[in-house]
Amino acid sequence: MSQHAVATANPKIHVIQQVIKWAVYTLLIINWIYYIFEDANRAAHILVAGSTLLDWTSEFANSIDESGWFFLLFMFELETYIVDDKHWKGWLAHTIRGVRLFCYVLIAHTLFAYFMVVVDLQPTVAVENVSSLCDMVEADVSYVYNLEYTDVDQQNCGTLSAESEFYWLAGDPVVSDLAGLELERDLALVDLIEASLWLLILLAIEIAVRLQDRGVTGGPLLSAANAASKIMYLSLIAIGIYWANLSHWLYLWDELVWILGFAAIEMNISQWHDELIDKSAKTGVTT
Repeated sequence: MSQHAVATANPKIHVIQQVIKWAVYTLLIINWIYYIFEDANRAAHILVAGSTLLDWTSEFANSIDESGWFFLLFMFELETYIVDDKHWKGWLAHTIRGVRLFCYVLIAHTLFAYFMVVVDLQPTVAVENVSSLCDMVEADVSYVYNLEYTDVDQQNCGTLSAESEFYWLAGDPVVSDLAGLELERDLALVDLIEASLWLLILLAIEIAVRLQDRGVTGGPLLSAANAASKIMYLSLIAIGIYWANLSHWLYLWDELVWILGFAAIEMNISQWHDELIDKSAKTGVTT
């Protein structure tokens, strides 16, 4: 719950912690806006007049995912820091947990969308009767490599790829050469793994919050949740480095900022844990 009084033994340190935390939250809002524009740019290459609602939500999966994560982070902030213990009841507690549940639905949609991308990219369907991208100038298609989409036209068709065989991607009006197709498959799988890791981190945080909500400050389950979350954070950093190695430096930045965002929640939980320990020491009741 809220740690208003947790103000650490050194109030200046507490103030610095809060300034850093809200600076991180501000960066996350900026990231969220960026992903909306990025998804819109990609959708312009893929979506057509007959695209379904699922097609639209799949192409805006990153934006939906960021929205879910951002509001979920705020709900955890409310529960673990802002809302005082004595007010954590009734409609307020139910509302915050209800919003959290809705955020989980948004995140689950993203996981499903990433899974479908992995599945859709598995077929290897060759573009027939072409030996160069210039043969597709009139076909109104885009070429993709390493997540960079380019409309194929007379000026760039000879510079995008020197290969003579091309493949359709997931039934979209998008093509790539074999190396590009294999890279898209790898990146789609990395997206799926990354989203799964974040969900597991959420599970670890939920376990810690629910246990401490009941006054539990120790035990194998809490220790396992804390240890697992640290391993998963390290795995996410490794994924961020992988993105950076492919020149997607913004994705590494995004990974690090989100880790800092959830580190702020972990800090709230840790402070709450210390408060529970102090209460136990004063009352003589161990948990």
